[in-house]
Amino acid sequence: MGILVAMSGGVDSSVAAALLVRELGPAHVVGVTLKLWGGDSDSGCCSVADVDDARRVAQQLGIAHHVFNFEDDFDARVVNPYVEGHARGRTPNPCIECNRHIKFARLLARARQLGFDLLATGHHARRTTTADGVHQLRRGADPAKDQSYVLAMLGQEQLARCVFPVGALTKSEVRRIAGEGRLRTATKPDSQDVCFIRSSEGHGGFLAGRIELHDGRMVAHASGDDLGPVTDVEAVTVGQRRGMGHGPDGRRRYVTAVDVPGRRVFLGTPEEALTDRVEVEEVTWAAGGVVPLDPAGLACEAQCSAHGRPLPCRLEAGDGTALTVRFDRPARRVAPGQTVAFYDGDEPDIVLGSGIAR
Repeated sequence: MGILVAMSGGVDSSVAAALLVRELGPAHVVGVTLKLWGGDSDSGCCSVADVDDARRVAQQLGIAHHVFNFEDDFDARVVNPYVEGHARGRTPNPCIECNRHIKFARLLARARQLGFDLLATGHHARRTTTADGVHQLRRGADPAKDQSYVLAMLGQEQLARCVFPVGALTKSEVRRIAGEGRLRTATKPDSQDVCFIRSSEGHGGFLAGRIELHDGRMVAHASGDDLGPVTDVEAVTVGQRRGMGHGPDGRRRYVTAVDVPGRRVFLGTPEEALTDRVEVEEVTWAAGGVVPLDPAGLACEAQCSAHGRPLPCRLEAGDGTALTVRFDRPARRVAPGQTVAFYDGDEPDIVLGSGIAR
């Protein structure tokens, strides 16, 4: 039947749709915008203005456009786990969980039900296929805009049905194509924040509207000494330095652990904020199944945040389906709930898989 294009109302998905129309013709491309968040939004990709921008771009391109309401799943699969995670001292990544459960699960299933051959998105990532038919997820061509990290949970079933039309382009090339096509999103700024959190409230304000936040105490990482009061323990995350003050040596202090039940936030020096390993669970592999670990461990690179520096490491078998990621050199601690993406050690633009930090 053709390709269903997820149009967020941003320039990347607009150009993705335009490139497909150029290649296939408007009769074979249909745009869809997801209505995910029913509350107030002044950022991200869930506002009324974003839906209107997507619809207007679809009109410019001469393609049909639909709006699917997935608010129920979004609340259950993304928003509630985000809140519940913080209540337990974890820091979930809502954009990754949206990709996992909404865009590349429910939307992909809807596309299949409606008879579409493929689902396209505006992510800056690439998909290639080997001679023996294995689909590979690769970094986008623009290092500054690469979004393979937030797609690292995808497996063969999803990759077989997805295309990323702007993945081989730089952001400047995307803007140029949008400008040449006079698309209304050509100069629209990129979304930077979590779509369901208003910039005026921040994640602490959002959490306060859904759960009770508690004051606690700051505690020295090594000695256990009391360092004073801290507000809203549930809104604090491992690695945070804002609001944590300075040590007696004048250097900034970092959060090394959050103990919500004990109402304690542990603080350490820059050196104490480092670690040589992280335990991950809920591991998924792009190639499907389980990547075999030889006795010496699988050498690869780990990326621990959307724009983090890839870190050489080895994977070691843990308990059950968990793994230990052992860094070649000490690295910043990873907040529990955050995703760790694995990249091939020999071809570092290839995604191997991902796990969630314990």
